[in-house]
Amino acid sequence: MLVSNLETAPGHRITAHMGIVQGSTVRAKHVGKDILSGLKNIVGGELKAYTDLMQEARAEAVERMTAEARAVGANAVLNVRFVTTSITMGAAEILAYGSAVTVEPEPA
Repeated sequence: MLVSNLETAPGHRITAHMGIVQGSTVRAKHVGKDILSGLKNIVGGELKAYTDLMQEARAEAVERMTAEARAVGANAVLNVRFVTTSITMGAAEILAYGSAVTVEPEPA
């Protein structure tokens, strides 16, 4: 499945538009990692545990979005965007959304 943040797919033409598809996940912080990250916050630097958590959440949201696109017959999702929302203290939703389309290679 072609997934892109562009409105078009270079070298392809859009043959059908199936509408907006989305995928999301809600992730909570791990208490142990939260304590260690709090200590890291004092001295500064990257909070690697949270970086990894967010990367996994984005990947899961994209997988759910592409599954929804496949279910409606799309072979590409274009104009993909991400939104992060705080749900409650220590939990956040990652939402991936885009336009489900079918594309085919442009004639040479």
